[in-house]
This record gives sequence, structure tokens and C-alpha cells, in this order.
Amino acid sequence: MIKNIVRIITLSAVLGVFVFSGCEDRSNLTAPTPPSTGNVSLSNFVTLGNSLTAGYQSGSLFQSAQQYSFGNQIAMTTGAAFTQPLCSDPGLGQRIEVASVSPFALKYNSAQGQPININLPTPYNNLGVPGAFVYDILNTTATSNSFTAQVGVMNPLFDVILRGKGSEFQQAKAQHPTLVSCWIGANDVLGYATSGGTNPITDPLVFGYLYGKLADSLASLNTKVVVATIPAVTAIPYFTTVPAALKDPASGAIIKLYGQTTTGVRALVPGQDLLTLTAATVLLNSNGTPTGVGLSPNTPIQNKYVLDKDEVAKVANTVAAYNQVISGAADAKGFALVDIYTIFNGIAANGIKADGLYLTTAFGTGGLFSLDGVHPTSVGYGVVANAFIQAVNAKFGGTIPSINVSTIPGSIVLNKSYKMSKYGIPIIPPGALDHVLF
Repeated sequence: MIKNIVRIITLSAVLGVFVFSGCEDRSNLTAPTPPSTGNVSLSNFVTLGNSLTAGYQSGSLFQSAQQYSFGNQIAMTTGAAFTQPLCSDPGLGQRIEVASVSPFALKYNSAQGQPININLPTPYNNLGVPGAFVYDILNTTATSNSFTAQVGVMNPLFDVILRGKGSEFQQAKAQHPTLVSCWIGANDVLGYATSGGTNPITDPLVFGYLYGKLADSLASLNTKVVVATIPAVTAIPYFTTVPAALKDPASGAIIKLYGQTTTGVRALVPGQDLLTLTAATVLLNSNGTPTGVGLSPNTPIQNKYVLDKDEVAKVANTVAAYNQVISGAADAKGFALVDIYTIFNGIAANGIKADGLYLTTAFGTGGLFSLDGVHPTSVGYGVVANAFIQAVNAKFGGTIPSINVSTIPGSIVLNKSYKMSKYGIPIIPPGALDHVLF
């Protein structure tokens, strides 16, 4: 159903700091007391959702990124146990990596990692499954009965993470959680957007029904619950990196781009029409020069790469409808609410200062989003974690400490020689974004 979701299946390693001491006898020292969390206990903290919950980055699910999932970062602030379906690097997927910083070019790593702790006898605390729709949280117990399987697309990550132990919700319930987060809904609209409007969208009425059932189920746990809204497409670099017109590097003249839209082939309008990040794979060749695609009405950019103004409006209206459902359920059920929609829009407009860092939504250099243009970096997930912490503390009287995001290893390291191609577009080889899940 969703283009990039249906095509199923870098980051820096953490440097351990070892402090060597002398031969003093320290056997009588006691461990530091974990910080107080007030009226909120993380002793059984469970996270439900999709790739954004799983800690997915740059097109893959892998251990050195998973350790910075927003759920694990929250748990680490208090030393709470938090198990995840860890996968060895480079992960399950097709990890996107930097091939060159000048000009800025990407590559993909076709090597595959392996599940590390798939035989863990208990359910994972992090139950987020990349590719999950709102339907899947309550209903999917295996790849074979997932939402996308109904249209013949099999997502093996359901089996890797759920492992025959029940749905995400059923496994959360079995853990008698003290706090549950649920961030779901992006995939129900992203597939339409990332495919340039060529794939179906979950009708807002259907979404409302399914989310209502989910909210009822979460409320039945009789525990503290936090949910989150979904971001606007204009707040993520997957839709804002490739411009709807090029600029001639020699003369400065604007070069019109032509694309297939809902009303036929026409010149695209900057500020109204959007191109997906995948459009870069057809606009530029490997040395950063135009291929000729999009330069005339006779060679238009294919519809699957173009989200025209009418489709942008449809996505915006759908996201607004979904978020109204999510916020309404939070109000009705007494859940804490994280307004990711407003937070990400604010960062897209003005950037954000966090612990001495200045983060933006710029692709590659902004520090917030990874190389697939949709999922946060480790630092970005720290920003998300703090938003969840603030919402939980405010709603339930918690005192969970915030995360100092400046201490999180940078996920993308671009040195001073960083330089975009002369047309301002990253060079992305065909196929590099084909296996990204959401």
C-alpha cells in the first residue's frame, strides 16, 4: 500500500570512555542513587509504534542507532531496564551512508546484519515495528497478517520483533507496564506522500475508527499513557531537499522543471509543488550534472516523484484530521500528548537551540534528520525523547530528567569540505532509497 513501506527490506559508533584508577580499595563504594522520577515509574516502560519508535535511521535498523531510540534514551536517564530487538550493524535494511562530502553524495550498504537477541524469552520493551500502520498495533501478530500483507506485501520485521508472542499491544499488556508510549499514524499518510500521490491513503474516517479502538485498548491498561501527533510533510527533508526548480550555477538563471501532476504535465511551482528526495536519483547523474529529466515538457519528472500542490493540500488536510483524532483521544482518555506536529514545524521554520547545539531540518547538515530524510539522527531522537519527557512530567507530575543532547554522538559527520552539488541537490544513486521503511 505504501510505496517505500512496501519495498521491504552513518552512523558513528559510541566511544566508550574508560577511566583507569590506581590500586585503591574501592569495594565499599556504593552505586549512585538513580534520579527520582516523581509520580512516574519507568520500571516497566513499553513503547509502541513504527520505525520512529524503533530507532530506525538512514534506511536501516541497527544496534548503534537503536541504542538512541527515544524510548531507550528516556530509560537511560534513570537506569531503567529497556530491552530492544537489537540488530547487528549495518542492520536490517539497506543502510544509506555518505560516499562523498564534496560534492555531497550518498551510497547504500547492501550488507545485512543479523538479529542479536531474537531468542530473548520475554517481550521487548521497544515494540516499534518499521512499516507499521495504525491497524497493526492491535491486530498484527506476524508478517502474514500485517496490514501490508493484505495487498501482498510482506514485511519480515514483524516476525523479527513480534516473534509469535502476540501483537504490539498484547505484548505490552503482558508486561503490566507502568508507562506506555504510542506514536503511530505517519505511515497511513506517508505512503501516499512519498509515492507522489500514486499510492492509497488511509481515509481519515477509517483512521479515526482504528485509532479509537487503539485508544480504548490503551486506556484499559489502567496505566500512564503518552501518545504523539504526526509531523507535516513540509517539516521533513524528504520533501524539502530537492527544489521544484533549479538554478543555473553559471548565470544564476532559474531553470524550470516539468513534472507529471494530477492535472497533466506542467512547469512545477516552487513553494507550491514538492519533489521527493528520490527525485534526486533521476535529476542528476553520478557526477552531479543534470540528466535532462524534467528540463522540458517532453521529458517530465515522473508522477511518483512529484507531490503537486493539490496532493500537498490533501496530505495537509489528512495530517490535520489524523492529529485531531490523536489529540481528541488523548483528551478523552487522560493521556499525555506530545505535539510533534507543532514541534517539528517550529524547527523547520526557525531551527532549535538545544544544549549548545543549533539544529535544523536541513538535509545532511541540520543534525536533526538522518540520511533517509524522514527518520531522526541519534541527536534528533534525543530531541524527541525530551519532548516525550516534558509531556509526561507535565501531565502526570513526573520528574524524569531531561537528556543533554550535546552528549549524544553525532550521527552524521560532515567536515568543513562539505559541499552540495552545483545544482544544490545531493547525488543519490538509483535504488539507494528503495528499501526505506517508515
